[in-house]
Amino acid sequence: MEESILNEHNKTEFPPMHSAEHILNQTMIRMFGCERSRTNHIEKKKSKCDYFLNEAPTADKIDEIEKRVNEVINQNLPITSVFVSRQEVPACVDLSKLPEDASETLRLVYVGDYDICACIGLHVENTSEIGTFKIISTDYSEGKFRIRFKLDRK
Repeated sequence: MEESILNEHNKTEFPPMHSAEHILNQTMIRMFGCERSRTNHIEKKKSKCDYFLNEAPTADKIDEIEKRVNEVINQNLPITSVFVSRQEVPACVDLSKLPEDASETLRLVYVGDYDICACIGLHVENTSEIGTFKIISTDYSEGKFRIRFKLDRK
Protein backbone atom coordinates (compact mmCIF):
# COMPACT_ATOMS: atom_id res chain seq x y z
CA MET A 1 0.00 0.00 0.00
CA GLU A 2 1.34 3.44 -0.83
CA GLU A 3 1.88 5.99 1.91
CA SER A 4 -1.13 8.20 2.64
CA ILE A 5 -0.64 11.94 2.40
CA LEU A 6 -2.95 14.11 4.47
CA ASN A 7 -3.41 17.85 4.54
CA GLU A 8 -1.07 19.68 6.90
CA HIS A 9 -2.52 20.43 10.29
CA ASN A 10 -2.57 24.10 11.29
CA LYS A 11 -1.98 23.50 15.00
CA THR A 12 -0.56 21.06 17.48
CA GLU A 13 -2.95 19.91 20.17
CA PHE A 14 -2.14 18.45 23.55
CA PRO A 15 -2.99 14.78 22.84
CA PRO A 16 -4.84 14.03 26.13
CA MET A 17 -7.03 17.14 25.79
CA HIS A 18 -7.74 16.53 22.12
CA SER A 19 -8.68 12.92 22.89
CA ALA A 20 -11.02 14.15 25.65
CA GLU A 21 -12.64 16.48 23.11
CA HIS A 22 -13.55 13.46 20.95
CA ILE A 23 -15.25 11.81 23.93
CA LEU A 24 -17.03 15.03 24.91
CA ASN A 25 -18.32 15.47 21.35
CA GLN A 26 -19.77 11.96 21.22
CA THR A 27 -21.26 12.38 24.69
CA MET A 28 -23.02 15.57 23.60
CA ILE A 29 -24.33 13.83 20.46
CA ARG A 30 -25.70 10.95 22.53
CA MET A 31 -27.21 13.11 25.28
CA PHE A 32 -28.62 15.99 23.24
CA GLY A 33 -28.77 14.85 19.61
CA CYS A 34 -26.61 17.80 18.54
CA GLU A 35 -23.69 17.95 16.13
CA ARG A 36 -20.03 17.76 17.09
CA SER A 37 -18.55 21.06 18.22
CA ARG A 38 -17.81 23.31 15.23
CA THR A 39 -16.06 25.97 17.26
CA ASN A 40 -13.58 25.00 19.91
CA HIS A 41 -10.28 25.95 21.43
CA ILE A 42 -8.25 22.98 22.66
CA GLU A 43 -5.23 23.79 24.83
CA LYS A 44 -3.17 22.03 27.50
CA LYS A 45 -4.41 24.01 30.54
CA LYS A 46 -8.07 24.44 29.62
CA SER A 47 -10.29 24.09 26.59
CA LYS A 48 -13.72 25.05 25.36
CA CYS A 49 -16.28 23.62 22.94
CA ASP A 50 -19.51 25.15 21.65
CA TYR A 51 -22.67 23.21 20.86
CA PHE A 52 -25.94 24.39 19.38
CA LEU A 53 -28.86 23.36 21.60
CA ASN A 54 -32.51 24.42 21.81
CA GLU A 55 -32.23 25.15 25.54
CA ALA A 56 -29.65 25.40 28.26
CA PRO A 57 -28.87 22.11 30.00
CA THR A 58 -29.80 21.93 33.67
CA ALA A 59 -27.13 21.71 36.36
CA ASP A 60 -27.96 17.99 36.69
CA LYS A 61 -27.43 17.47 32.95
CA ILE A 62 -24.09 19.30 33.11
CA ASP A 63 -23.01 17.04 35.97
CA GLU A 64 -24.12 14.06 33.89
CA ILE A 65 -21.99 15.21 30.92
CA GLU A 66 -18.91 15.24 33.16
CA LYS A 67 -19.82 11.87 34.69
CA ARG A 68 -20.38 10.19 31.31
CA VAL A 69 -17.14 11.54 29.81
CA ASN A 70 -15.21 10.20 32.81
CA GLU A 71 -16.98 6.83 32.57
CA VAL A 72 -15.75 6.50 28.99
CA ILE A 73 -12.22 7.61 29.94
CA ASN A 74 -12.18 5.01 32.73
CA GLN A 75 -13.00 2.19 30.30
CA ASN A 76 -9.35 2.28 29.12
CA LEU A 77 -10.41 2.23 25.48
CA PRO A 78 -7.81 2.08 22.71
CA ILE A 79 -7.60 5.12 20.44
CA THR A 80 -6.69 4.00 16.95
CA SER A 81 -6.74 5.34 13.43
CA VAL A 82 -7.14 3.99 9.93
CA PHE A 83 -6.64 5.57 6.54
CA VAL A 84 -9.53 5.26 4.08
CA SER A 85 -10.68 6.80 0.84
CA ARG A 86 -13.68 9.11 1.00
CA GLN A 87 -15.79 6.35 -0.53
CA GLU A 88 -14.96 4.03 2.40
CA VAL A 89 -16.03 6.47 5.14
CA PRO A 90 -18.96 5.05 7.16
CA ALA A 91 -22.23 6.98 6.81
CA CYS A 92 -22.15 7.87 10.53
CA VAL A 93 -19.03 10.05 10.05
CA ASP A 94 -19.82 13.73 9.45
CA LEU A 95 -17.45 15.17 6.85
CA SER A 96 -19.02 18.65 6.78
CA LYS A 97 -16.14 20.20 8.77
CA LEU A 98 -13.49 19.10 6.29
CA PRO A 99 -11.77 21.93 4.43
CA GLU A 100 -12.50 22.19 0.73
CA ASP A 101 -8.95 21.10 -0.13
CA ALA A 102 -9.03 17.98 2.09
CA SER A 103 -7.25 15.03 0.55
CA GLU A 104 -9.02 12.05 -1.00
CA THR A 105 -7.52 9.87 1.74
CA LEU A 106 -8.88 10.54 5.21
CA ARG A 107 -7.80 9.39 8.64
CA LEU A 108 -10.58 8.05 10.83
CA VAL A 109 -9.91 8.12 14.56
CA TYR A 110 -11.69 5.60 16.77
CA VAL A 111 -12.10 5.88 20.53
CA GLY A 112 -12.85 2.20 21.11
CA ASP A 113 -16.36 1.63 19.83
CA TYR A 114 -17.57 4.88 21.45
CA ASP A 115 -16.60 7.45 18.81
CA ILE A 116 -15.38 7.67 15.24
CA CYS A 117 -14.54 10.81 13.28
CA ALA A 118 -12.26 12.11 10.57
CA CYS A 119 -9.34 13.87 12.25
CA ILE A 120 -5.71 14.79 11.60
CA GLY A 121 -4.91 15.81 15.19
CA LEU A 122 -2.78 14.16 17.87
CA HIS A 123 -4.27 11.65 20.31
CA VAL A 124 -3.19 9.41 23.16
CA GLU A 125 -3.13 5.64 22.53
CA ASN A 126 -5.56 4.75 25.32
CA THR A 127 -8.19 6.70 27.25
CA SER A 128 -6.34 5.76 30.46
CA GLU A 129 -3.74 8.40 29.47
CA ILE A 130 -6.26 11.28 29.50
CA GLY A 131 -6.80 11.94 33.20
CA THR A 132 -9.99 13.16 34.86
CA PHE A 133 -12.28 15.40 32.83
CA LYS A 134 -13.56 18.41 34.79
CA ILE A 135 -16.07 20.99 33.58
CA ILE A 136 -14.85 24.40 34.79
CA SER A 137 -17.85 26.45 33.65
CA THR A 138 -20.65 26.65 31.11
CA ASP A 139 -22.80 29.34 29.59
CA TYR A 140 -25.72 29.46 27.20
CA SER A 141 -26.68 32.32 24.89
CA GLU A 142 -28.77 32.45 21.72
CA GLY A 143 -28.72 28.68 21.23
CA LYS A 144 -25.00 28.25 21.84
CA PHE A 145 -23.92 26.17 24.84
CA ARG A 146 -20.25 26.60 25.74
CA ILE A 147 -18.40 24.13 27.94
CA ARG A 148 -15.03 25.07 29.43
CA PHE A 149 -13.06 22.13 30.75
CA LYS A 150 -9.71 20.94 32.01
CA LEU A 151 -8.01 17.66 32.77
CA ASP A 152 -6.70 16.63 36.16
CA ARG A 153 -3.69 14.47 35.42
CA LYS A 154 -1.91 12.61 38.17
